[in-house]
Amino acid sequence: MEQIFFIATVWIGLAVLSTIIAYHLRISIALVEICVGILVAAIANYYIGGSDFIGSNSEWLRFLASTGAVLLTFLAGAELDPRIIKTKWKEVSVVGFIGFLAPFLGCATLARYVLHWDPRASLLAGVALSTTSMAVVYAVMLETGFNKTEFGKGILGACFVNDLGTVIVLGLLFAPFTYKSIIFILVSALVLSLFPFFTKQLTNIYGNRTAAIRAKWVVFVLFGLGALAYWSGSEAVLPAYIAGILVAEFATKEEHWVRRFRTLTVGFLTPFYFLRAGTLVYMPALIACPVVFLVLLTGKVFSKIFGLYPVIGLFRKQRLEKWYYTLMMSTGLTFGTISAIYGFSHGIVTKQQYSFLVAAVIASAVIPTMIANLVFLPKHLLAELYKGKHEKISEGGIDED
Repeated sequence: MEQIFFIATVWIGLAVLSTIIAYHLRISIALVEICVGILVAAIANYYIGGSDFIGSNSEWLRFLASTGAVLLTFLAGAELDPRIIKTKWKEVSVVGFIGFLAPFLGCATLARYVLHWDPRASLLAGVALSTTSMAVVYAVMLETGFNKTEFGKGILGACFVNDLGTVIVLGLLFAPFTYKSIIFILVSALVLSLFPFFTKQLTNIYGNRTAAIRAKWVVFVLFGLGALAYWSGSEAVLPAYIAGILVAEFATKEEHWVRRFRTLTVGFLTPFYFLRAGTLVYMPALIACPVVFLVLLTGKVFSKIFGLYPVIGLFRKQRLEKWYYTLMMSTGLTFGTISAIYGFSHGIVTKQQYSFLVAAVIASAVIPTMIANLVFLPKHLLAELYKGKHEKISEGGIDED
């Protein structure tokens, strides 16, 4: 037990350090945590002889990291305003679809004809690099305040469509469709259809009267669906996102509950996820052949940009907004890493190919986001948001921490 507490202390210490660095550099804490994870893993491999010293492959730590991804994905869905999505359905659908299709085709083609990977590995590369990171985008939306704007909610909606395309194609191309898949779909549909009703009932009867029953209820449902998803060969983050969307209308009326739930998730769980994502990068493979990594990273980012920038221009006319939107959609992490791990565990890609894919996915989470926040941040939208917030405060209509 003392070893677990020691490793947990190290990881939380790294999370504190990442927070301090992010504050002074004024960039997303999620990206700093990823970079710190890469650096720590490299140091552990070089000086200590392996990353087992920091326990990145420990079952309990993997569980905490997965829980962080699931809860963060749920919160991302809960932040979606149903009214905004209804009014922006065309933008969300078109941007999300092109955001998946352009890098899928572009990266699969590069892997096959430039890197000379076999057809199945090339298709897996296309799937892994087609994603947009809901975890990173949502974390950035929270830190900037864009999650409260129709601009940010539109980006989150497009992320969902993008990643939904990734999950569907991954399943169609590689995952066997068995009776387990049918059970997962049917049970998930039943549970999710009843989820909003029971959440409201529990809130009406027990809300604000007992010890955080809503948080316990949500975690209970997400864990149950997650276990079912893993049993069927799927991933826990997909039902979590859908669950969040289904209670989005309820969440908009319960801001204090969402804030407390967010504190638990971002303050304790997500550092394990982002730090561990960084430790997955195998630096010796990248150092031995950096060209493969650069080809994959460039293919992902450029195919996203060339595919999305003209399309986003149909919906956003301001230059900063178009570039920021495009670069946020160019990020990758959660589903990209999941797809790469799936390919490696099922023998579709080799360990070296897996390392290149994970490194490209993680780099795409860091580089586009840093450029977007440092160069193309649409500050005029934030100014409008804060102006409206100050007006509500002066009228006594808002209670902020």
